[in-house]
Amino acid sequence: MPSQFLIELTVLVLAIFVGFEVISKVPTLLHTPLMSGTNAIHGIILVGAIIVAGLPHQVLWIRIVSLAAVALGTMNVVGGFVVTDRMLEMFKRKPGEAEDESSRRD
Repeated sequence: MPSQFLIELTVLVLAIFVGFEVISKVPTLLHTPLMSGTNAIHGIILVGAIIVAGLPHQVLWIRIVSLAAVALGTMNVVGGFVVTDRMLEMFKRKPGEAEDESSRRD
């Protein structure tokens, strides 16, 4: 019977392959909105990492890895929101543009 570690390693490797195949099929135009959305969803992983980091009586390496996961997850979530904000800024009208269009229609 395979060990628990071998099962988890197999799932991780399969998830990497499936994730790569799915992401590589995304058109360039949709890449930024999808990635910013998935970075926001990454907040769920951040909550899990915070829970694991706060559990008492852990081995030192688990605490170090979970704290690194909290740091990297926080950067990913913040980066996702920054990318989303920059992307949405491209669609906002500048103050001078609204006046120009109204004078053209008349």
